[in-house]
Amino acid sequence: MDLEIKDLINSSIKSLTPYEPGKPIEDLEREYGIKNAVKLASNESPLGPSPKVLTALEEVISGVHRYPDGNGFRLKEALSSKHSVDMSVLTLGNGSNDIIEFVARCFLSPKDNAIYSKYAFAVYPLIVQALGAEGIEVEAKDWGHDLQSMLEAINKDTKIVFIANPNNPTGTFIKKNEMIRFLEKVPSQVIVLLDQAYFDYSNYESEDVSFSLVEDFPNLVISRTFSKAYGLAGLRVGYSVSSSNIADYLNRVRQPFNVNSLALAAAESALKDDEHLEKCLRINKDEKERLYKYFISHGYDYIESFANFVSFDCKDNSNEVFKSLLPKGVIARSMDIYKMPNHLRVTIGLPEENSIFMESLTSLNES
Repeated sequence: MDLEIKDLINSSIKSLTPYEPGKPIEDLEREYGIKNAVKLASNESPLGPSPKVLTALEEVISGVHRYPDGNGFRLKEALSSKHSVDMSVLTLGNGSNDIIEFVARCFLSPKDNAIYSKYAFAVYPLIVQALGAEGIEVEAKDWGHDLQSMLEAINKDTKIVFIANPNNPTGTFIKKNEMIRFLEKVPSQVIVLLDQAYFDYSNYESEDVSFSLVEDFPNLVISRTFSKAYGLAGLRVGYSVSSSNIADYLNRVRQPFNVNSLALAAAESALKDDEHLEKCLRINKDEKERLYKYFISHGYDYIESFANFVSFDCKDNSNEVFKSLLPKGVIARSMDIYKMPNHLRVTIGLPEENSIFMESLTSLNES
């Protein structure tokens, strides 16, 4: 019997467009026959992980023939101590993307809807659609979340509101008091997933919402990651803090051994090196100001960012500018996927990397 695979596929999946990650350095260097390319596309830490992390990896790598601790006890213990939270409120993920999926799988069904902002992280609508639920996209305000409009969009079928703070890809930031006022108005039966992937950067410059807020709002889930400021993107480890009741359900849908042994050890060690984290955040702030000055002096409008990237109006189709930078050895991020066709997002790198980017962009305008 002839069988069309497409006829077997869940109807919610058929129209999905896969998330497109930033172009790998090795792909660019192979395609153009160049060396020492600069990747400023995926908001990775240019400093890389703490030396303490590298030492920890050497110590555990010989044991990779064993399964990891499925409960992540040591990492949970370290997070509990660092952030003064009970271990029962923690859920570990294979990156914070895992947490987003856990929350969606726990609370969404085809009869429900979830709310997210325009210009928000592309994974939110993907997971909502994959589960057959309705996604409600709310118009942005000044490139960021319009909290009042998001409140007004909530209806009887709403189960989740997704908020990224700082927001990716725009870097906009919701102040702590604004966030609290918003949470006070959200119905208790609606889950708010506060995605704080870039928390370390924002909190370095302006006070962000802390985990203690979960005690006041049992419908709040806060997720964070080690992929950004801690420099562990390749190991994929994130976590969330929620009520113990919600954590219990998140852990029911979590796959066994979803965080590998190397990631667990690396994250635990990363938490112990405040000096390395401080250095990363300081460089990011200084280099961000340098990029701002460049954009101003060259007539580019940019969106003020509280993260480790800046999105700016490149005065052209961003995909074309993205392609033009590739032969020069620079990988940035086109914002076509985010419905921002004239904006390019650039990760804030090390001084020498940012210099290469700025020189390359200037040369495009001169040619």
